[in-house]
Amino acid sequence: MVAIDAKKRADGSGFNIFKHGGRLDCGIDAVEWAIKCEKLGAGEILLTSMDQDGTKAGFDLELTKAISSSVNIPVIASGGAGEKKHFLEALTVGGAEAALAASLFHYKELEINDLKAYLRENNVPVRL
Repeated sequence: MVAIDAKKRADGSGFNIFKHGGRLDCGIDAVEWAIKCEKLGAGEILLTSMDQDGTKAGFDLELTKAISSSVNIPVIASGGAGEKKHFLEALTVGGAEAALAASLFHYKELEINDLKAYLRENNVPVRL
């Protein structure tokens, strides 16, 4: 597994990977890096949008789709979940195989079983 933290470039032309919690731009295109990581043997990608992380405004669907459509390994969307529909969007529009959140569950703003039921109601296969 490889974890990729990415931010949209200031000119809007794509995404770069970052390190040190999103503070240092590596100057590497996120899509190109994801492809290289797959070629080097990564079995899945944990993809965090540093732009969306902590906002609860939704996952970065543009970033998630760009990565998920460029590799043949599972992508886990991270950063931005605020409500149930955000997970559905990440798994459908974004093409992610999974999506994660932390504070929503830690602070009981959303119950995992409620989210799973919602996803199942919207034709996303989940284990209940």
